[in-house]
Amino acid sequence: MSAEEDNRPRFREGTDHVESWFVRANDPSSPRALWLKATVLTREEGPSVAEAWCSVFDGERTAAFRRQVPVKEGRFRTSGAVLETRVDTLCLDLGAEGGSSRGELGSASGPVDWDLAFDRDPGPLGRPMSLLPSARLVDAPFPKNKLLTPFPVAGFSGRLTWDGTDWDLRGWTGMQGHNWGPAHSPEYAWGQCAFPDEQAVVEAASGRIELGRRSSPLFSMLVVRRGAEELRFDRIVDLWRQDARLDFPTWTLEMRGRAGRAVLEMTGSPQAMVCLGYDNPMRARSYCLNSKTARVRLRVAPRHATAFELTSDHGGALEFLRPDQVAEVQPVV
Repeated sequence: MSAEEDNRPRFREGTDHVESWFVRANDPSSPRALWLKATVLTREEGPSVAEAWCSVFDGERTAAFRRQVPVKEGRFRTSGAVLETRVDTLCLDLGAEGGSSRGELGSASGPVDWDLAFDRDPGPLGRPMSLLPSARLVDAPFPKNKLLTPFPVAGFSGRLTWDGTDWDLRGWTGMQGHNWGPAHSPEYAWGQCAFPDEQAVVEAASGRIELGRRSSPLFSMLVVRRGAEELRFDRIVDLWRQDARLDFPTWTLEMRGRAGRAVLEMTGSPQAMVCLGYDNPMRARSYCLNSKTARVRLRVAPRHATAFELTSDHGGALEFLRPDQVAEVQPVV
């Protein structure tokens, strides 16, 4: 797969569908992070909208911003090899080797504006990544919700100004992802973390699907890249070899398979998270408890190599999606 194909829009108006393109950047030397997202929500019946999102994290201080417009006022089009997205004041351009974004939003937390660019990591960590075990599943009926990571590791430049405070984004590390489906999953945890000093990155997800009027057990996937090696734990329905525990604010995932064994533990501070209301076409609103400065510990025992451990004090992206809010996580947007 290529970044251009991975970022190709899948939505069609007149169908129940939600789709997002998102960007994350972390300061390697402090618990500061930025998260941007452009979303399309279409409905078979009812209004379709486009949304611009921005969240900023600075230690215990957080803020979230959201702007919604009719989908016809947004723009999601391919120009050459570049996907151009425009939602109100949010501009996000995604190409073959990186992307750029600029915009401004406001809320009770004050104004935020940014102008940034990112380039893929030039080594193997920057190649497109998918948690799905096969490229054939990307546009297949199962699983209904798809997640691709066109840029798993990227370097950033540019700046952000939040409520009068300037951030220089030079040297920040991050990623860009793309997901879509007929609605958000009933419940999930998703996490991603780069370890630049170790030339490694991990991405994982645990989620439920709808089975009639019931929800399934948690299905999980996990992929680790370290240098040129990729260890995949992607047997989605092999519940015997996966153990996921969503004990907010900690997510622990143990995976076993042909690649060996991996244990991922991610913890976010509720005071350093934001709560985002995610709307669905035919279902009640869900709530995303969103951290971009989570603590991460990854232990891997490859089947045919030496075991290793990777840690990050504040470099992890961690999200819990659930049907209810948590009082400790503010603001709610």
